[in-house]
Amino acid sequence: MQVDTFDIQGPLLFTPARHGDARGFFSETFRQDTFDAAVGPIVFVQDNHSRSTRRGVIRGLHYQAPPFAQGKLVRVTRGAVFDVAVDIRHGSPTFGRHITTELSEDNWRQLWIPPGFLHGFCTLTDDVEFLYKVTAYYSRAHDGGVSPTDPDLGIQWPLNGAEPLVSDKDAKAPPLKHLPKIFSL
Repeated sequence: MQVDTFDIQGPLLFTPARHGDARGFFSETFRQDTFDAAVGPIVFVQDNHSRSTRRGVIRGLHYQAPPFAQGKLVRVTRGAVFDVAVDIRHGSPTFGRHITTELSEDNWRQLWIPPGFLHGFCTLTDDVEFLYKVTAYYSRAHDGGVSPTDPDLGIQWPLNGAEPLVSDKDAKAPPLKHLPKIFSL
């Protein structure tokens, strides 16, 4: 499994090998020992699966506050997404900056987003299947977000002029400058 870093410390990109033949393919999509060597000992407690039916759906930017802060290992098994992680760790030299990567059924990449980051994605195709493992159970009381269209973040969502399809919750999320100090280094 290949592991790559970004300009912002924390997120990692994992690319599992796929072994194919006339029948299809086989892939080890997760190995605890490989993951722990790259990230440290992590326990995943919940797997989630979302489906987005059309191109241009934006989900996020979300976080979960302590003591239910979530690390996420995300991947796409159908279609493709433009995936984003934003550093919201106060005291970090990269606070407010983001990384992006494309995750798809073709490139087979997985993105690790540690606690202290917002996460979101935009579907690049119709019929996207998005799977992710998390390190803490979902807690509605600790769930939060930032507007995915906050101009201060400078995220260039790949919409080609189309209006994004965003949930009411995400559309009403505050800008980053109104986010309380939740995570610190």
